[in-house]
Amino acid sequence: MDKRQAIGSWLSGPRAGAESMGADLGHRGSSFGLPEHGPGSVAPPGRRLLAITLDWGLCMLIAYGFLTRGQAGLGNWTLAVFVVMAVLTVGTIGCTPGKRLLGLRVISVEGRRLSFPRTVLRTLLLALAVPALIWDRDGRGLHDRFSRAVQVRI
Repeated sequence: MDKRQAIGSWLSGPRAGAESMGADLGHRGSSFGLPEHGPGSVAPPGRRLLAITLDWGLCMLIAYGFLTRGQAGLGNWTLAVFVVMAVLTVGTIGCTPGKRLLGLRVISVEGRRLSFPRTVLRTLLLALAVPALIWDRDGRGLHDRFSRAVQVRI
């Protein structure tokens, strides 16, 4: 076996490399007792990305329509609207409009609604963008990991 096969390629990632060497990592969310498929399972990355894109577009429309009439400052106002919307919606009903449309919800790793302080922490980290780009083996970004949250299918 050559070295490349042993560690996996950068395309397949470390999980595939570990599994090809015989490690049993289980399915995403197994460490939290979540099912592999169906309602309550960890939300797939593509759906989460589409949900945040929908939310960002909605926030951009709100910022453009109500807070600014030109391009100047649109990005900053969009981010501000996004933070307020995410804190209010995830903190109360557990999902943003984009997540709701795609059948996703944010819960704590204990399976309950995410508390308000954890929602604020999660949202502020998400606004930084970098924590959302670094994932753990369960597919959670650092913003979810630090706030002890997981996104699941409804």
